[in-house]
Amino acid sequence: MSLSILAVDDSRTIRDMLKLALTQAGFEPQLAEDGVHGLEVLDGLQPDAIITDINMPRLDGFGFIEAVRGQDAHRATPILVLTTESAPELKARARAAGATGWIVKPFDPAKLVRALHMVAGPGATA
Repeated sequence: MSLSILAVDDSRTIRDMLKLALTQAGFEPQLAEDGVHGLEVLDGLQPDAIITDINMPRLDGFGFIEAVRGQDAHRATPILVLTTESAPELKARARAAGATGWIVKPFDPAKLVRALHMVAGPGATA
């Protein structure tokens, strides 16, 4: 059974890279272009994990994470932040909002896949 992943990023290039990497790894990716679109896609979807950028228009990653965590159905869904940001205070803010992990762009697809398996694979605990 393949894992369903929601990937939220305002960069078409990053979304395309994520789609390719996730599909090649056997995941079923759903894509969204910002936090607002991510919440729309999430409605009715029960992904095994979520990947989100931080710096996005309309609704940034922090707001998106908080909104996801505010939904009973997604309180425990693992959320990985994938961003160019690396400041410790931003990581702490994301963790406080409910993020599970943090990966800095540019990303290594193999590292991302390993992280997803760690947080969302069989026997994983979020």
